[in-house]
Amino acid sequence: MPEMNVTLPLDAVKIDEKTYRIEDNGVRCLLFIGTERALLVDTGFGQTGSLKALVESLTEKPLMLVNTHADPDHIGNNSEFDEAYLHPSEMARFSSSENPNAQASFIWEGDVIDIGGRSFEVILIPGHTPGSIALLDREKRIIVTGDSISSGPVFMFGEGRNIYAYMASMEKLIAMKDAFDEIYPAHGPLPLPAGQIDKSLTAAKKLLLNEISPEEPQFPLPAKMYMHDGAGFFY
Repeated sequence: MPEMNVTLPLDAVKIDEKTYRIEDNGVRCLLFIGTERALLVDTGFGQTGSLKALVESLTEKPLMLVNTHADPDHIGNNSEFDEAYLHPSEMARFSSSENPNAQASFIWEGDVIDIGGRSFEVILIPGHTPGSIALLDREKRIIVTGDSISSGPVFMFGEGRNIYAYMASMEKLIAMKDAFDEIYPAHGPLPLPAGQIDKSLTAAKKLLLNEISPEEPQFPLPAKMYMHDGAGFFY
């Protein structure tokens, strides 16, 4: 979660006629609008106005909320919604949140979220958190990855982080790269090319081999920053 000095209002930016990215002070929610319902991925910090009102100004479709994981900057506006879907391995983080939360319902690896004319396959990618998921749209050839892929450092310190599980998840996604061309991350530039996953795996391997020099983060953290070739970690 980035340090916040200036709080900006929620900003919905159109990607295409049926897709929006909603920027919330360094973290991103995504809205996909199908013919039957809409899919909202994550809810941001929850400190900059009503996400529900913004979403309702963009679509009248019934809404399904999915959390890629339960870090605070991804569930901050969950209290505005009745139900949130997440992987059960995230429940410890989800239930311990200081913010009120929507009722939790579970999604599993291999589940397919059909919103009408568009479908998303749930892929479990533990490492950043135990129940981190990605959502794969094979037709549009995009994958939504939450915090697990980024051109900046991924948080990999503290309870629940596991860099070995993370590397296995990156290998899993690399094996699926023929199914997508673009990555929609929760932080930083969007989209990222599929090759960012290879960079993330390489950076993780080099970190464990002590082949990356630690740097001080730009804001106070109980961790160092390790970057290599446009990918890296706070570890």
